Amino acid sequence: MNYFQVTTIKRLLEHKKGYLYLASLWTLLIAYLCLTDFNKLPTIEISGLDKSVHFILHFIFTLLWYLYVKSTIKLKWSIAFVVLLDVVYGSLIEVGQAFFTITRKADVIDILANSVGTSAAVIVIYVFPRLFKRGYLN
Repeated sequence: MNYFQVTTIKRLLEHKKGYLYLASLWTLLIAYLCLTDFNKLPTIEISGLDKSVHFILHFIFTLLWYLYVKSTIKLKWSIAFVVLLDVVYGSLIEVGQAFFTITRKADVIDILANSVGTSAAVIVIYVFPRLFKRGYLN
C-alpha cells in the first residue's frame, strides 16, 4: 500500500469513528436530559417547549445514527433500521421515566413528538440526498 491509500483509509475510519462518537454522545445526552430531575432549576413556561425539545433531540438522533450506519454497515434499509432504533430507544426512555424516576412521567405525546422528529429527519434525508453523499457530511 502506498501513502495515499493509507491516508485515505485512515480518513474514512476517522469519519466512521466520528459518526459513532457523535451518535453515541447524542444518545447519552438524550438519556440524561430525559431521566434527570430538573425541578430545582428555574423553569420557562413556553407552550409546547417540551415537545419541541423531543422533536429536535430525535431529529438529530436519526441524522447522526443514519450517517454512522450508512458509512459503516451499509445496510440496504439503513433508514428503516435507524427509524426502528429511534422508536425503540424513545419508547425505552419513556418507560424509564415511568419506572425509574420520581419527578418524570411517561407521556404518549412525547413518543409522538419523537416520531415526528424522526419522520422529519427521514424527509430531509430523502429530499436532500446530496447532503449525505461523499463530500458534504460523509
